[in-house]
Parts: sequence; C-alpha cells; structure tokens
Amino acid sequence: MLDLARATSGSVLYDGLPLVPETLERIAYVPERSVLYDWMTVAEHIEMQRRAYRKFNLKRAHELLAQFGIDLRKKARALSKGMRTATMVALAIARETDILILDEPTSGLDPINQRHVLNLIINESARGATVIFSSHQIGQVERAAERIAVIDRGRLALEGDVDDLKADRKIVEAILPSENFALNGIAGDPHISRLDRNGRVVRALTSSDAAEVLARFEALGASGLRIVDLNLEDIFLYAVSPSDATADVVEGQ
Repeated sequence: MLDLARATSGSVLYDGLPLVPETLERIAYVPERSVLYDWMTVAEHIEMQRRAYRKFNLKRAHELLAQFGIDLRKKARALSKGMRTATMVALAIARETDILILDEPTSGLDPINQRHVLNLIINESARGATVIFSSHQIGQVERAAERIAVIDRGRLALEGDVDDLKADRKIVEAILPSENFALNGIAGDPHISRLDRNGRVVRALTSSDAAEVLARFEALGASGLRIVDLNLEDIFLYAVSPSDATADVVEGQ
C-alpha cells in the first residue's frame, strides 16, 4: 500500500490518486518492527518529527508519551519492545493525519497499554481519520474495527462490516432426546451451512432463517433450544479453517 514493496499487479489509490511524496503528509505508518533510531532519545525523535511534518502536534505527542509512561530522556535502544511500539504509535497519532496504517500496533504491550492503544485507534476514527490496522489478536479486532478483511495464505477469505458478518450468521443449538437420535435429513436444509454433532448436542451454523431451523429441531422433540450469535473468532475460524471451527465432531445425520 505504501509502495515499500513493488506490487506484481494492481494499484492503490488515495482519494483516486497514486501515492506521491506529498501524500505522505496525510499518512502515518507504524510498522511492526521498530524503525526508531537506537542512538536517539525519545525527545530527539519528537523533535525530528516536529521538523519533518507540518501538522505535528507537539503537545499531543508529550501527552500520549506521558500516558504510556515513557521517559523522553531514554535512548531508543533502552526501550522495551512494547515501549518502542507505544512510542511509534504516539508519534504517529501526534501527526494528526487523515490515514493511519498500523501493523500489529499492540505488539509487545502489556494488557493495560494494549487497551490504551485500542482506545486511541477508536478515538482517531471518531476524529474522522481512516485507520487501517493488521492484528492476529481477534478480540482486539472485534473491539476496534468496523470493517474487516481476513487473509488466508494470500487469499481474501472474508471481508465485510463486522456487524453485518455477525448478523448474517447464527448458531442454533439443540439437545436431542438420545445420542443415536436420527435427524431425518435436517443436515440437508439449505439454511444450514454446517452441522456439528457431539452426542446429544447439535450445533447448526445458519446463514439465514435461524428461527426456522430452530423450529425444525423443536419439531423433532429436541430440548435446550437457543440461537447464539457468532463472535468474530467463530467467523474467522469458519472462514479460514472450517474443520477447526469447533471441537465438536459430526457423528451422523
């Protein structure tokens, strides 16, 4: 996206235009690996950013770094991995750009500062900025992201608004009268995209009409009926590794 690696095909446009040096005034990028200069102090990094970017907010930078508890007198080499990440995030946000691109922005941080970074991401979005971030922490994505894309071995496995993805999929759970109880072909219901059975417990993944599926189980005499919303982790697992989406085993139809 930032032209740091040459694409084999396709292109990325910012407001309909290709990336040019002037565009970088509007984009702040935080890579996963530290790009701080080991021999410079945090205060020197602040001064370098102040001189390099017209909209750099010096007061905001000091506030953010203080919230993370970072000593401005320390050289970058003396900072932990998490504190380096926090420093880069703080400096990026202090630039008050239109677009933030963050690669694993909570890497190395303790749970308190992870939550702090997520709140900053949400606040930047509320300010009107576009925030694009990558993360393997699905709970963090669910908390902070409005729209997601799941990449599996270079393939776009899933994309969409988080709320829409959750709304479109439900789990119907039921307890059958006995372990060898026949489901009478219910697995072939077009509303069911996956059926997991473990003993008397059945879980059906539905993409529509969950109430109708529940009614079919009820007609069979099943008990403990309920419709459960999927969380983002469920959705992710069904997208990239359906066989690992649950620990249940399909024992029969």
